Amino acid sequence: MKIKTSIPCSFESVKSKHTYKIKDQLEVIVHVTSNPLNLPMDELFLMAARINKKRSFLFVSKVLGKHIPVNPHVSLLGGAALAVLLQQESGGPVSVDLPEIVQAIRNPAVYAADVYASLKSSPLLIDQPHLFIGFAETATALGHSMYEVFSGPTRYLHTTRESIRELDSILSFEEEHSHATAHRCYARDERFFQGTQPVVLVDDEITTGKTALNMIRDLHMKFPRSKYIVASLLDWRSDADREQFTMLEAELDIEIVCLSLIEGQIEVHGSSIEYMDEAAPSMNAAAEPSTITKHYVYNDFDHMEVSSGNSLGDVNLNPYVSLTGRFGLQYGDNSLLDKQVQQSAAFLGSLRTGANTLCIGTGEFMYVPMRIAAAMGDGILYQSTTRSPIHPSQEVGYAIRYRDAYTSPEDPAVMNFLYNIPPGHYDELFVFMEREASSEAESPFIEALRRTHTPHIHLVYFSPPVNDVDKELTS
Repeated sequence: MKIKTSIPCSFESVKSKHTYKIKDQLEVIVHVTSNPLNLPMDELFLMAARINKKRSFLFVSKVLGKHIPVNPHVSLLGGAALAVLLQQESGGPVSVDLPEIVQAIRNPAVYAADVYASLKSSPLLIDQPHLFIGFAETATALGHSMYEVFSGPTRYLHTTRESIRELDSILSFEEEHSHATAHRCYARDERFFQGTQPVVLVDDEITTGKTALNMIRDLHMKFPRSKYIVASLLDWRSDADREQFTMLEAELDIEIVCLSLIEGQIEVHGSSIEYMDEAAPSMNAAAEPSTITKHYVYNDFDHMEVSSGNSLGDVNLNPYVSLTGRFGLQYGDNSLLDKQVQQSAAFLGSLRTGANTLCIGTGEFMYVPMRIAAAMGDGILYQSTTRSPIHPSQEVGYAIRYRDAYTSPEDPAVMNFLYNIPPGHYDELFVFMEREASSEAESPFIEALRRTHTPHIHLVYFSPPVNDVDKELTS
């Protein structure tokens, strides 16, 4: 069975070679074999050295809204581009074509909001049921934004690293190159995975494809079907990796379709970078302290009344937001989430005091904050915290210029990172937290936020306040 790896567009597929040198210790050569939209590489990603012996480098996306701040509509359109690829593959009608989306991604201030609004008002019509699954933590929003522009019998769920105490994980599998390998899948109803509809697995990048293959194996063993689709912005599988897909097709008697905006193969020369001591420029110690204000928007959203436990045995009893995708979504849920997002965005937008604002999602909680950020007005960029450890450097063209590390509010045994926030650069931050933790657990994160030397920092919680909340904090 043949694996489809790209969709013909109006542009001729462009082959090219790109060489990236990372701190004179690593050289990554990218051989692009398919680029039908003629996308410039430097508008999609920058390179960085990863603190991970399994894989020494990282393609740092300029679309995802994770490590690099972006116009929030750009991130939403990244998922929409994958949706159009899928619609073209299935022969369905397209309300906005790929060149329009690419133009909006490349010129977001001019086109992005209008193109996204057009997709929301005229979604892609799909007749056959599809189940979309986004991979945590990076692709939770990418998968959701791909799913949300379809109109029809669709479902969405994202995998999670979280351990939900009241639920059993219906599916579990491992990620090959990650610093946090275990994926879990929770759904309010196990029947969520039942059926013979195609499953669409969404990730920002496919390097070997082993994560997708692991997921397909586990899913097919429990809920078999005939077709799986793997959608990603970048596809770097080698010939040997592609052969693994072909072998699994034959073994399980299934079809696997791979869709991506860019396709190619990579060569890596050199060794992993163990240590880089390049401190970012420091802020004047006499700078004005940040004012931190807490806001609670839990009344705008429905909740899933379950709790979590971390690796130390600590329990957080605060509920999760119901419609993030962690517990499964149906197409009928989309309009309710749209309403909740708009209501919250109107309130938070009214709190803005500056013209240069950064909105920050936290961990897997990316899509809802991204949607809110996109509706809060002009002058907003969006990014998210992450578990991914990356070396910073002030070298020109390097992806990560600034880094701050802190223990996760959800699990003190897990390090989290905040990247690319120059001290004193923004007028204000809006930091979106799905659930509030104790003051002690949150303190390292709040101190990291203070170190950005941003005049106004808004902590936005989507769960009810805990007992020890102070409404106003000033450093």
